Amino acid sequence: MKVRLRRLAVHAQGLGSSSRFSAGIDGALQAVSHLGYVQIDTLSVIERAHHHVLWNRVPGYDPACLNQLIGEKKLFEYWFHAAAYLPMHDYRFALPRMSSIRTGESRYFCNGDPRLMKEILARIRSEGPLRLRDLETGDTSSGSWWSTGPGRRAVETLFMRGDLMVCERRGAEKRYDLAERCLPDDLDLSIPDDHEYATHLFDTTLRAHGVFTPSQLLHLRSGKTLRVAMRDVVHDRITAGSIQRLKDLKGLDVYVDSAVLESAPASREEVTILSPFDNLVIHRDRLSALFGFDYRIECYTAAPKRAFGYFCLPVLFGDRLVARVDCKAHRGEARFEVISAHWEAAADRNEVLPHLANELQRFARFNGCTTLDDAALRKRAGRPRAPQRG
Repeated sequence: MKVRLRRLAVHAQGLGSSSRFSAGIDGALQAVSHLGYVQIDTLSVIERAHHHVLWNRVPGYDPACLNQLIGEKKLFEYWFHAAAYLPMHDYRFALPRMSSIRTGESRYFCNGDPRLMKEILARIRSEGPLRLRDLETGDTSSGSWWSTGPGRRAVETLFMRGDLMVCERRGAEKRYDLAERCLPDDLDLSIPDDHEYATHLFDTTLRAHGVFTPSQLLHLRSGKTLRVAMRDVVHDRITAGSIQRLKDLKGLDVYVDSAVLESAPASREEVTILSPFDNLVIHRDRLSALFGFDYRIECYTAAPKRAFGYFCLPVLFGDRLVARVDCKAHRGEARFEVISAHWEAAADRNEVLPHLANELQRFARFNGCTTLDDAALRKRAGRPRAPQRG
């Protein structure tokens, strides 16, 4: 049963088999819509997480797709359980959070200076989209208002309450415009009630994961009325037979999509190098219970306490997580380095290694590197080899 559940989980994510998404920009939009969100991360030791997640799923993915889809008003940036790209047709489900910030119900993003917020809105209305650096007052000393102080807080508050939207991103730098200029004219702006919102979260989780835990449904969301609404949605779906509840999967109960439980496709022997923020691995308890893979990103851990490395990437082989590789793109040298490799106890290195070596070559090219330095991988497997030209 667990093998079938893993296959279902991988397939639902659009991984481990022939892509379920179209190529290029159309596929990028399909993937974000199917997953419900793609998390944004600013760390750039390798290609940023949002591009990495889509590259793994969309044939011919180009990082320029996201700015184009934002410009075409088909995606938007906001908060899911973290900063994320979301499909524009789900915009109304961001409105409850925006409203709670605007009214002061939320204790987050409530420290923007009202006078400064008004000035920023006036400038953007008059001058068009601006970056934080464009809002500089002339004080370039450490801690100047626009970079770390009240200016940034004012912009973040305006963004989180829905007055400003990101209209372009260059690396980690964002350009902001008025929300009214970034939204489609025909967009539904009605605020969903708790039952609508719970149904949306449930349907998104079911579609994107196939197999999921109760805690996933309201991950990092609070409120008694929303919990009650989600309980009612789950009860209705179980009663209707659209999901099944399986008990005690390594100490966790899970819900399973009844329609596809018996039709999970067989896994293919191919490797996918995952982002630490990939949707498949982001729920760590489920990851451990379903895949037997205990994973924590260690870039926020002091170096002496790291077990696997600064930015260790999970390695998926078919329906199993078999290894993790700590990597770094040395872009100035066009060299992609495998710093270390760590294999799971049950992994067959001889079986996986040829597939992993080929995928690392492809991944290096995606990171703009022509040379792959995988000596650490080969040494770990007992077969040292010199760097290869990609």
